[in-house]
Amino acid sequence: MLGASAQEVLGTVLWDHPVVRDTGMAACHGRAVTTHAPAGVDTRWPGRAGWYHARLDPVPDGLVIHIADITERRAEEAEQSAAQRTAAERVMRMGELTSALAEALTVQDVVKAVADRVLPPFGATGLICQVIENGRLRMVGSAGYPEEFLEIVQKLMVSDMSAIVQVLSSRSPTFLSTPQEYAEQHPDAADYLYRSGMKAWAFLPLIASDQQIGYCVVSFSQPRHFSEEDRSLLIALSGLVAQALERARLYDAEHTRAQELQRGLLPRALPVVPAVAAEARYLPATEGVQVGGDWYDLIPLSGERIALVIGDVMGHGLSEAATMGRLRTAVHTLADLELPPDELLTHLNDLVGDLGDDFYATCLYTVYDPVTNRCAFASAGHPPLAIVHPDGTAHFPHVDADPPLGAASPPFETHEVQVPEGSHLVLYTDGLVESSAVDIDEGMARLAQALTRAAAPRPSRSGRVRPHLRTHHAARARPAVRRRHQRAGAGAGRDPRRRRAADRPDAVDGPERVVSWALPDGPIAAAEARHHVTEQLSTWHLDELTMTTELLVSELVGNVVRHAKGPPRLRLLYGRTLICEVSDGSLTTPRIRRAAETDEGGRGLQLVAALSDRWGMRFLATGKCIWTEQALPSPADPATA
Repeated sequence: MLGASAQEVLGTVLWDHPVVRDTGMAACHGRAVTTHAPAGVDTRWPGRAGWYHARLDPVPDGLVIHIADITERRAEEAEQSAAQRTAAERVMRMGELTSALAEALTVQDVVKAVADRVLPPFGATGLICQVIENGRLRMVGSAGYPEEFLEIVQKLMVSDMSAIVQVLSSRSPTFLSTPQEYAEQHPDAADYLYRSGMKAWAFLPLIASDQQIGYCVVSFSQPRHFSEEDRSLLIALSGLVAQALERARLYDAEHTRAQELQRGLLPRALPVVPAVAAEARYLPATEGVQVGGDWYDLIPLSGERIALVIGDVMGHGLSEAATMGRLRTAVHTLADLELPPDELLTHLNDLVGDLGDDFYATCLYTVYDPVTNRCAFASAGHPPLAIVHPDGTAHFPHVDADPPLGAASPPFETHEVQVPEGSHLVLYTDGLVESSAVDIDEGMARLAQALTRAAAPRPSRSGRVRPHLRTHHAARARPAVRRRHQRAGAGAGRDPRRRRAADRPDAVDGPERVVSWALPDGPIAAAEARHHVTEQLSTWHLDELTMTTELLVSELVGNVVRHAKGPPRLRLLYGRTLICEVSDGSLTTPRIRRAAETDEGGRGLQLVAALSDRWGMRFLATGKCIWTEQALPSPADPATA
């Protein structure tokens, strides 16, 4: 043990010997002498492999030292300790898996949780999960397998894979430790087995509520002996995965229905209107999968005006999506009444208040008039409108927003801004500019920078104002604007170079498209109005509409003379339709009434409704305006269109 003969070491101090000095036995000797009790130490012995145990026993005239080889015992202890650590790690991982599966909402979340939490502690390298849907197996997730092998598996019929048939029919797991064992028990897999790259497999049935919903395979890149502990843990794992997958499939189905509901409540395409080019993009959240209550709309109004509306029902879920649909329908109804923005939000606030104390929504309602280039808007707790000027500068009108719908106390306030031709109006929800990591001021600054970059000066498209409606309920949505080449509402496959012809005309922005006259306050007003109509329609080459328009103007002006306060004013707009407007200083609302056979009057508005495609009324700051729309005659030459 000392590497020398007895004659060479007799008489030396044991603790000074170079071999013993490196064993740590000197300290053990001190304890034994001091306590008069045996002491021991496990040590490596210089010049020898393995481990040794030295025990020092005090005797009356010295010490007796016993040295034993404990290499094998230490190896067994190390193996047992490693096994205990592995078992503890597996228990910990199974606990983590249970928590992860409890939080997993979608099928993909479940598969990812299994791949991340189960494969490492078992030393597994592959995972395949397939579920039964409508009598067929559908792969819902995999990990560690080559794409080539997965394509082969998905093309095969279930009946062609006996290993899966055995698991599904017996509802019992199958453990295959080597490729040879797999090939012997399932010869049909010989053609594709080697493509998997795996050498051992655990086929586990997925059973939830006593219903078989599919199977999963945990595989290994090296041959493996499955101990009883391995088998028990994997079987327990399959039960957890089955329950989580069944719950996730139900959630996915409900979420899909909710998304379909939400998408169905949003406009499929924005209306194509003259003077503006409208684009919209709805980008749902990438984190969290509940549907939200964001909505947007573009609503054509009389006089070629348009209403731009965007809103957000606070919260997520089916209830919020349904509330969004109710509010969107209400906005359409109120917009048809030609209410100003502040009055419209007042009525909308009453509707939200009737839904209960827990319902709140924000809304921005904007009316753009292409004739005057003015934009009137009112906001109920919504982020402000962004205006991007033709030179690319972007700004937000500095106005105080009223509280959200459901929490506000009317009246709301209408604000007006001038919008230069060629500008962009951008409406968005708070998810675009605000998150847990970014406050709204910083988000709006980023948005302004993105808008400036996206709307850099470029050749103008006939001076159009381009409203963009953007809605995001993602907490971390990136504030960027994407320009599409084809406007919303364009037909599939339509040549984009022919879009301008279909819009007819490009803008209502000049005296050649909009004319108006002040009429005298008296019976002569109708005759003068007919004279103006005849001359102007001849100038516009719309002589086919002259007779009908004269009749409409005569009735409208005649009503002003007989029932309202003058003087009347006549305005004609030549856009996608011919619009005729007669305004006066009275706030009396006209209505169609049923005239008796003997009545000499009362049929004027019936005649107006019969001769025009659409008609209506809107209130002005100084009175009201009655308007009519007529379709333009079809051109004889298609090329002229």
